[in-house]
Formats: sequence, C-alpha cells, structure tokens
Amino acid sequence: MKFKAFFIIFLLSSFAFADLVTDVRTALAQQDFSAANSELQSYRLQRGVDPLYLEALSWMARGYLSANQLDQADSTAKQTESSALQLLQKRSLDAEPHLPLALGAAIEVQAQVLAARGQNSQAAALLRKNLATYRTTSLRARLQKNLNMLGLAGQPAPPLSVTEYLGIRPFTLTALKGSPVLLFFWAHWCVDCKREGPIISQLSSEYASRGLKVQAPTQLYGYAAYGEDAKPKDELAYIGRVWEHFYPGLQEVPVPVNKLNFDRYGASTTPTIVLIDRKGKVALYHPGVLSYDELRAAIEKAL
Repeated sequence: MKFKAFFIIFLLSSFAFADLVTDVRTALAQQDFSAANSELQSYRLQRGVDPLYLEALSWMARGYLSANQLDQADSTAKQTESSALQLLQKRSLDAEPHLPLALGAAIEVQAQVLAARGQNSQAAALLRKNLATYRTTSLRARLQKNLNMLGLAGQPAPPLSVTEYLGIRPFTLTALKGSPVLLFFWAHWCVDCKREGPIISQLSSEYASRGLKVQAPTQLYGYAAYGEDAKPKDELAYIGRVWEHFYPGLQEVPVPVNKLNFDRYGASTTPTIVLIDRKGKVALYHPGVLSYDELRAAIEKAL
C-alpha cells in the first residue's frame, strides 16, 4: 500500500509539472516575469534541475531578450548553458527533446544579445564555435540559422541537394543561375507552412513569366500522421499526400527531400523562406512566415 500511495503521488506530481514550459511562456507573454520566476523556483525546489526545467529557463532568457532586458537575457542564457553542460556529463544531448531545446536557445540568446549590442563578429564567432562542437547533433540547423541571419544575405547561396525528391525533378541552383529562385522550406507537420502555402502559390504564378523559379525543400523527421514512427519509405509517401492535399497550387513545384539542405540553410524554423537573385546570391533569408506584401516586395527588389 505504501508503494501504491507513493506511485500515485509521483504521478500526480508529474502531471502537475507537465505544463511548466507552457505556464512560464504564458506568464512571459503577459510580461509577468515574477510569475514566471515563481513557476521555475517552485519546480526547482521539488524536482531539481532537469531538462524540462532548463527548457523553461531558456524561455525566461528569451522573454528577457524580447523585452530588451539584455543583461538579464544574457545571464539567464549563460545559466541555462552552464546547467545543461553539467547534465551532459552524464547523458547524451539528444536522449530526449528538452535538453537540446534548452541548450540551443541558450546559445541563440547569447548570440542575439551580442548582435543587439552591435557585436556581430563576436556573435558569429560564438555560433561558429558551437557549430563545430555540436555539428553532429540536432543543434546544427538551429546554430546555422542564427549564423545565416547574421550574414547570409549577399553571400552565394549554399548548394541544394536534389538527389531525392517528390514530383518534378528539381534543378540544382547552379543550373538555375540567371533566374531568381524562391526556396520554401517546409515540414509535413507545420501549420504555419500550410498558411504560407497559398502566398507562395500566388507569387509563383504572378512572377513565373518574369523568370521566378520556386522549389520547396523538405526532409524526413522519422514520423508521420499523429506522430507515429514511420520508416523512410512510408514517411515519404505520407509527405507526398500532405503536399498534394494542403498545397494544391504548388503541384508543379519540385520538392527536394534531404536533411542536408535544412542543415546548410539552418532551416530549424519552418517555414524558412530564402530568395536567391539572378547572380546566385541570397537576397532574403527569413525564418518564419512572411505576408504576401512583404515577400512580393522582396521579389520585386531581387528582380
């Protein structure tokens, strides 16, 4: 009976803390840093410093950054990173999702604080150092994204692997040089991608006569509908069904499928939109959604 009572208490405690990240983010959305800190302190007193706590703490750093409280953002990010490194002495980074999310955010915030202070070269150096350290982990795309945000615009576009694809065979970027190219990085699970799809479709139609080429890179994630594990062949078939159902206006757009493309372009955020000019240089690099007017203006400028 004692064991059963303990087990019930453990389950109730687990459920009570299941929404820690949500609670902290909700408080931060209301600019209530005191409430967010209280949530974190309560959890730490009862559960200690674990990956879930660190993910929530990393949101605290992001909250401070969003509020332009740079000193607090930097110190909280460094605290998150230090605690994450201690946990990594006894576990692998990608054993579960919370720790890589926490560590990635901690490094990201530190780089963005440096950039906000006008120290772009130091921010880039920090990202390159960590990219070398975590190149073979899930952090690679996120670190590359932040590095790209600092300086990819105006640089030659990284090559695009087109060996595996859905639909029409894609061209390499070298073959497309001389035409403006719009890359729409998307994921089969991504709600924002589905919202962006009609915008990409409309602009693709409007600017096709002026030479705009569109490609829609994606990758395998190891799961399909409802998060169920899927073998590569099955997931690829599922991606094809999602593409056909949710992106009817883009069926003539090639869909390269390769994780390497996401790593090179740092597409840890979906959608990520990249516009390449006629000379093969990046004219726009934007993680996240763009409105029709914003993207149309960028295309006009590139043309």
